Amino acid sequence: MSITDPDRHYYPILRGQALDIQYVIENTGEHPLFITDIHTSCGCVLVDESSLKVLPAGGKGFIKLQYESDKNIGYVKHYVTVYANLESGPSMEVTFDLHVVPNALYTRDYEELYKEKSEEESLVDGDENNLRYYIDE
Repeated sequence: MSITDPDRHYYPILRGQALDIQYVIENTGEHPLFITDIHTSCGCVLVDESSLKVLPAGGKGFIKLQYESDKNIGYVKHYVTVYANLESGPSMEVTFDLHVVPNALYTRDYEELYKEKSEEESLVDGDENNLRYYIDE
C-alpha cells in the first residue's frame, strides 16, 4: 500500500472550524488490500466509514477524515493508524499538524467561558444580578 503525502502540515484554521482531510491510497501489491480498521490519536478526528474497504490489485481509494477544532488551541499534531493486510506489517501511519487560532485577538478566560455556558443553561430567568444560589435569612 502506498499513501500520497502521508505527513502533512496544514495552514492555520480558526477554533471551531472543521478541516476535511483526504489521503489517496493505492494497492501496490498483487493481492486485494483489506483495510480493516483506522485508529486516530484523538476523538476530534472522525473517520468516514466508507474508508474501510477492499481495494483490488493496482486499485486506488481514499481515507476520508474530518478534524473538529472545537477543543484545541495552538499547535496540534495527530496520528492516524491504518490497519490492513500489508507485507511490511499490520499497519501504516499517517500524520497531520496545524495551528488552531482563537476567533479574536485574545483568548477568553474561564469567567467568560463560564458566563457563556451559564447563559445557555440558565436555571433562573431574570437579570445578571439573580444569583444561582440562595441563603437562609
